[in-house]
Amino acid sequence: MRYVPLHVHSEYSLLDGAIRNKELIEFSQEHNFDAVAVTDHGVMYGAIELYRLGKDKQFKVILGCEFYIINGDIQDEKDNNAERYHLVLLAKNNTGYQNLVKLVSIAHIQGFYRRPRINKELLETHSEGLICLSACIQGEISKQIINGNKEGAKKTAQYYKNLFKDDFYIELQDHNLPDEKKANAELINIAKDLNIEMVITNDSHYLKKQDADWHDTLLCINTNALKEEEKRFKFLPNTEFYVKTIEELRESFKWLDSETFERAIENTAVVADKCHVIIKMGENILPSFDVPTNYTIPSYLGYLVKKGLSQRYKEITPEIEERFKYELEIINKMGFDAYFLIVWDFINYAKTHGVPVGPGRGSAAGSLVAYALGITDLDPIKHHLLFERFLNPERIS
Repeated sequence: MRYVPLHVHSEYSLLDGAIRNKELIEFSQEHNFDAVAVTDHGVMYGAIELYRLGKDKQFKVILGCEFYIINGDIQDEKDNNAERYHLVLLAKNNTGYQNLVKLVSIAHIQGFYRRPRINKELLETHSEGLICLSACIQGEISKQIINGNKEGAKKTAQYYKNLFKDDFYIELQDHNLPDEKKANAELINIAKDLNIEMVITNDSHYLKKQDADWHDTLLCINTNALKEEEKRFKFLPNTEFYVKTIEELRESFKWLDSETFERAIENTAVVADKCHVIIKMGENILPSFDVPTNYTIPSYLGYLVKKGLSQRYKEITPEIEERFKYELEIINKMGFDAYFLIVWDFINYAKTHGVPVGPGRGSAAGSLVAYALGITDLDPIKHHLLFERFLNPERIS
């Protein structure tokens, strides 16, 4: 059987996860996992590090996030105390990765109340390219089962199946928790009734079983508590929240019939096979700039520079004309036309709206174009400053 851990919290689940990405990949390779997914709580701080490590180690990594989702308006204070459910989303392709980034950003910028939150309206808008897992016992379906609302759980499962089609999976977990035992039987029934595939996962917060104690220390730092305190947040004495092998999962799920177990294990690899994200590294990715009709980005930059030079100098000497044409040629050759317009735009806005800004610093003061645009206020001609210290085709950075 093939197996892929799909529910893992790295050290980027700050003071909650205790798994280093490099060690996770090495561990996964040692145990012949096909791939591994990292699903940090509400954040993607570690995604690029994980992606780079995966490429270096020639090992497939899956970029994901375990979101906090509410039934309500993330910006309405009356919904601040709405119950937060967990939901795991994995990037199936580049569109999915971009949607993950958008959802995480919105959750922090607009939806933050104790935790970064999204809602179903946002999920519907940004669902393309994503695979959805029902999460742990803090997921909405499991919570409804535990609370005795089996019909509500089935309705919620149907909602996610309608939204994600065959990319929605019911998660089965068993860390020897009473609530899991209560939820799992009904989760299986719902999956069979609605024809939803299942995956077996282990909510992994530390890499190995013996790491449970120092993970507990991490939780104490998180909650400002002492280890000897009885009434504090802790996983102990439970030590099951580590990255398990197939053999260890088989032991945890010995109550489950072998056919269902093997299919749910194999489905983790099926999920992994669906995921193909390619992130171009080492390239400058700059936004474009909307220019007025009848202009291109380079021609509009040239227009603004000439306009600015006429305001900066009483006379445009041959030296000045040769210099700004040279700079514009280099800027265009290096692909920075839009970059200059973007910087001009926000600095111009600041200067015309009473926002303190400038007068510019560092090697940018050597640019006549920057001076003409008002980005800097130091005359590079008068002070014999070199443009090449700022932009140089031989030094791409």
